[in-house]
Amino acid sequence: MKYKAHLAVLLALAGSLSLSIGVSAQTAKVEQALIQTERDWAQALVTGDQAALDRILAADWIVTNGDGQLLTKAQELAPWKSGAVKYTAFTVDDFKVRVFGDTAIVAGRSTVNGTENGKDISGQERFTDVFVRRDGRWQAVSTHVSRVAKP
Repeated sequence: MKYKAHLAVLLALAGSLSLSIGVSAQTAKVEQALIQTERDWAQALVTGDQAALDRILAADWIVTNGDGQLLTKAQELAPWKSGAVKYTAFTVDDFKVRVFGDTAIVAGRSTVNGTENGKDISGQERFTDVFVRRDGRWQAVSTHVSRVAKP
């Protein structure tokens, strides 16, 4: 009888471990997809790919920028669309990703080279992006940016 009880416990643990490994693998895939989305977003800002930005950023996306202003998608992208803001390089790294079902948070660092109205805006920022899975794809719904002080 003890043997059957031990066997039942071992089988339950094995099933739990298998489920855990499956969930971990799925989460890792989501994390990699979100990191690639962050990279695609940065590249779209450099290359002027409006279609990519519309795919990545939800229509109701908002951002708290490095100056503490809360802006809509249209407000944030207007200087970029007009040519007032130009990026020559925009890289993202140092990611921390947390997934909660159909919601995810991506924190990271961006390194930017560019100008705004001819003034150099190069530097580093820390960002936190909130993504929601809608219709099977991830879209950013909110961003917060903080400038990294220059040493």
